[in-house]
Amino acid sequence: MQWTNAASITSLKFVCGYCGNIVASSKGYFTGDVTRNYQGYLYICPHCEKPSFVHGTTQIPGVAPGNEVAHLPGDISALYKEARNSVAVNSFTAAVLACRKLLMNIAVSQGAKEGESFLAYVEYLAKAGYVPPNGRGWVDHIRSKGNEANHEIKLMTKTDAEELIAFSEMLLKFIFEFPNKVPPKTP
Repeated sequence: MQWTNAASITSLKFVCGYCGNIVASSKGYFTGDVTRNYQGYLYICPHCEKPSFVHGTTQIPGVAPGNEVAHLPGDISALYKEARNSVAVNSFTAAVLACRKLLMNIAVSQGAKEGESFLAYVEYLAKAGYVPPNGRGWVDHIRSKGNEANHEIKLMTKTDAEELIAFSEMLLKFIFEFPNKVPPKTP
């Protein structure tokens, strides 16, 4: 199979897996083999100029779920990004494990002792008021899925990973981002 440099290929609107922008591009490369019913496109993002491979509904790199969260400590920010990026490359079990580890890091950043059991970190977050009302079920869900990923042969699914990232994002916003948005009191 050969790639053909196409000055203009069928334009495609997509979310760039590198920069996260919604873009449309008609610059790129095309390959195809009618005998194998195969067509692939390599689109060049007009924003960051990096390539995205598209074959049918598959895009590589994929799009990381969730959103950026402001005011995160460096290690927590890196771990949250790692969990999101794991989903973008179809590493769903790795994403679930990163979300589990994220809970531990959040607890320690808020005053829990290092070296405790995972359950102790979950309890610490709940008792110290870092878990929003009705959020305990989600913390337990992260614990449960994380335990499955860590202690069982079972592989995690995209849905598992996206659910945990969505809750992790909310928890991170609740603990780190939203408190920093409150305007300072004036005397």
